[in-house]
Amino acid sequence: MAGPLLETKLHIPGLRRALVTRRRLSDRLSQADEQTLILVSAPAGFGKTTVLIEWLAEAPANGRSLAWLSLDQRDNDPTLFWTYVVAALDKASNGLGAKALAILRSPQSSTEDFLTTLINELQAVPDRFVLVLDDYHVIESQDVQEGLAFLVENLPAQLQLVIASRADPALPLPRLRARGRLLEIRAADLRFTPEEAAAYFNGVMGLSLNARDIAALEGRAEGWIAALQLAALSMQGREDVAGFIAGFAGDDRYIVDYLAEEVLQRQSDDVRNFLLQTSILSRLNGPLCDAVTGQNTGKAMLESIDRGNLFVVPLDDRRWWYRYHHLFADVLRARLMDEQPGCIGELHERASLWHEQSGDIPEAIRHTMAGKDFERAADLIEIAIPAMRKDRQEATLSRWLKALPGELIHARPGLGVAYAGALLASGELTGVDARLEEAEQWAGTTAEGGDGGNLTSSIAIYRAAQALAVGDTAGAMTHATTALGLVGKDDHLERGAASGLLALGYWTNGELGVAYGLWSDSYSNLERAGHYSDMLGCSIALADIRITQGRLRDAMAIYERGLEVAGRHSAHILRGTADMHVGMSMLLLERGEREAARKHLLTSQKLGEDAALPQHPYRSRVAMARVLQSEGDVGGALEQLDEAERLYVGDFFPEVHPVAAVRARMWISHGRTSDALRWARERGISDEDELSYLKEFEHITLAKALLSQHREPSDDSAGRAIALLGRLLRAAEEGGRTGTVVELLVLMALALQKVADDGAALAALQRAVALAEPEGYVSVFVDEGQALANLLEALAKRGSAPDYVDRLLESFGTETHWTEAQGTPAQQRLLEPLSERELQVLRLLSSELDGPDIARELVVSLNTLRTHTKNIYAKLGANNRRSAVRRAEELDLLSRRRDDR
Repeated sequence: MAGPLLETKLHIPGLRRALVTRRRLSDRLSQADEQTLILVSAPAGFGKTTVLIEWLAEAPANGRSLAWLSLDQRDNDPTLFWTYVVAALDKASNGLGAKALAILRSPQSSTEDFLTTLINELQAVPDRFVLVLDDYHVIESQDVQEGLAFLVENLPAQLQLVIASRADPALPLPRLRARGRLLEIRAADLRFTPEEAAAYFNGVMGLSLNARDIAALEGRAEGWIAALQLAALSMQGREDVAGFIAGFAGDDRYIVDYLAEEVLQRQSDDVRNFLLQTSILSRLNGPLCDAVTGQNTGKAMLESIDRGNLFVVPLDDRRWWYRYHHLFADVLRARLMDEQPGCIGELHERASLWHEQSGDIPEAIRHTMAGKDFERAADLIEIAIPAMRKDRQEATLSRWLKALPGELIHARPGLGVAYAGALLASGELTGVDARLEEAEQWAGTTAEGGDGGNLTSSIAIYRAAQALAVGDTAGAMTHATTALGLVGKDDHLERGAASGLLALGYWTNGELGVAYGLWSDSYSNLERAGHYSDMLGCSIALADIRITQGRLRDAMAIYERGLEVAGRHSAHILRGTADMHVGMSMLLLERGEREAARKHLLTSQKLGEDAALPQHPYRSRVAMARVLQSEGDVGGALEQLDEAERLYVGDFFPEVHPVAAVRARMWISHGRTSDALRWARERGISDEDELSYLKEFEHITLAKALLSQHREPSDDSAGRAIALLGRLLRAAEEGGRTGTVVELLVLMALALQKVADDGAALAALQRAVALAEPEGYVSVFVDEGQALANLLEALAKRGSAPDYVDRLLESFGTETHWTEAQGTPAQQRLLEPLSERELQVLRLLSSELDGPDIARELVVSLNTLRTHTKNIYAKLGANNRRSAVRRAEELDLLSRRRDDR
């Protein structure tokens, strides 16, 4: 060995002051007493060394001696490597390894002799040791790797070896894993959690970012700590922090410099070229990489860079498909543009051809677009149109067509019609008329549309949709009727579309029976056409109509049948599946089955937007708002409604339950009647209006507000409400809207009670009960509070529907105690009782879930969760989570479910 040893390589680096404590990882490491090898393996910048330093700061207290060795390229010399290992052990325990070191320096000895002696020395020492080899990825020497493997296989109980590396070491990891001797900490474990990211940005860096900004940065960086640190550096001193966050990508100069120096420059030319050329791919496998690079090493290269932790993410358990870390891919593409700009088009062309041959037309289109071969892209889009319509991928179709040159669409009428349809399905009207006019110039009785249907009928269908979108119901029905006359009997898709549009016209006019029949025809035709997602869209319409007609059981059967269709006809999650769960949750809530309703909403949320139709984002939030309101969480409910209003997409359905009116009803139920009346004035809703089906829900909302406003006998609000309810009731009865009739009779009963006409009030309520009992209505009664409970008790004395009325009164018992001030017996020891929602939060605070997990479980924002937590602390007289849980246990608030109270 030449020269002295560098003492700094044996020194455990100090902890920085500005550090996010990561107790979850330290605890895992501290609990690994049974594992002889700890492997911390992740790409550059994931905080491997920092985590180990934080953990080792506690190690002496655990009775272990510490040995540390920071490795570099020179340590590929076996003698130097093992000399440093002995020096590290000697630093931990004076004299340890001296005999082994003498053998290592002897010319006649072997590495195995040295290691055997060292293992024997370790075995003889009573102390326990932790030996850390940091940056082990620099070790390429086979001799060193074989020697370390021998040591690992024969480690004495006294020594725990810790390896930190950017790539997995050449050790028998599967065997150690199977024996339970290996603890692995990998990139997924090292990534910052949302709370850790917030602590770093706002605590360490003092940036005062909100939760949404932090989530955006964390999502883009995928938890990669170095990227978050570099982003924080970039934001310091910036005025436009929001703009930086919105555009944060791999072209940030700090990230480019870091990855260029730490990753790309360390690769061979072959690996570097492979990384650059395959960076155009959103996902990679061996054959695809071979097609793009023109080589035949794709599979082996992917396996190699996976083992080397080169920012590649496996997408399946077989490790067949991969993708690059998003920021790494950004950097690679930027480098490709700088170094090989002339080959980018050809790379995309190769990728497109491979995907087309593999049957992935959308990905083939993406690459053809990226390579600017628009003629070929147009050809592929025409092929893709039927499948995109079938799977309700109109947004993607619209995006493709927007990217094509206008002259290409003008020359291809099928594309123009498809473009108009995609725009309409996405709620966009701009450009629809121009596209349809161009197509009409080509139209003829034998012209073929892009989806294989007659061009003239396709134009008529989209003209009907356009008319609906601008409120021209009569025009829509005329165009839809024309389309039905043009479409052939066997063109099930076009017949299904035309029938559905005609159904929408009748639905908008309040002719629900005719609308239901046309929707049923549409459903049958779409089933024959194999358009199963559109069938689920029909299911929503059919169920909505049945609910208005007061046929809740039929509506539930429709949703259940929708789930059967989704399971029977699709190998993947079908669009619309999530919507079936939302519909079922609304029905279950009406039946008083709140927990079941919440479960269906959570299932819908877990399925995600890929399993949802355009209406889902707002419908699911309205449903969740109703659940939250029933739990006493008014703030959370109103927050959901605000989001629903922002995300509203009607998908041509008549807006019979406007979100603003739902919000007004929520205000009324919580004493904000003046806000509800202001809404009615601003909306132009009056009790003297001419009635229509489209405004029926809003007029009923106004009636509820007038009832809530009534305080004194001299006040005419109740009288006005009675007059309005009477007119609404006659219209609903004439239209066969029995579900609406039930609600109106309940409100009429309350209104008549307010004017002291108890006999008429009970008669109205008796009618409501008779209509509601067969379908199992609950919420329509319970939501009206104690005044209606009193009326039901009076009705019970008359013996009307005794079993059903008793069940309703029981529901009042469980509901009203949760929304009114008296609370449960356990809570009566509190100055202010906890609401049901606060009790739910409290139970979760007593679990192992962290804040973001609790927010996700409850489907609320972190800000809403913090508000609940703050209220809970104040009511319990606690100042932290632990003391709140302890106080709750003293009050017996955690040991019972709601129905036990």
